Amino acid sequence: MKLSGSCRCAAVKFEVESKTPYPCMRCYCSICRKTGGSSGSAINLMGDAGSLRIEGAESKAVYNAEIDGKKSPAERHFCVSCGSHLWLWDPRWPELVHPHAGAIDSALPTPPETVHIMLEFKPDWVEVPEGPGHVHFQGYPELSIEDWHKAKGLYDC
Repeated sequence: MKLSGSCRCAAVKFEVESKTPYPCMRCYCSICRKTGGSSGSAINLMGDAGSLRIEGAESKAVYNAEIDGKKSPAERHFCVSCGSHLWLWDPRWPELVHPHAGAIDSALPTPPETVHIMLEFKPDWVEVPEGPGHVHFQGYPELSIEDWHKAKGLYDC
């Protein structure tokens, strides 16, 4: 599925092909919370990095978070004009790019369940939905975004 996205001010627009378009994983780690300016639940998708096409790349910058006192190689791309977070790319997995679902303008399919991850870092005031359709992990789950899509029969949509 082709995903089209942009920042809030439209200075940066992008397209990427994805075999995993269901926004299934919500992350509550401090990096996602702080860079997104929210309670958490940054929702990342997975795309083919080779298919990424960017318009307005000159309006984009990269942030590398510090983790355990070391600079992470993961590049968090954002718009320098409006601050919108766009995608993450990591040289350890160069074939992948992870656009933020919130930056996607295309209609995304509704996931059959939501996987809540990195809950050990969630602030106490944040309420995470429970019950059917919600799965919780204190850290990372065993299933990657790709594996989750495959296990649900949703891969290569």
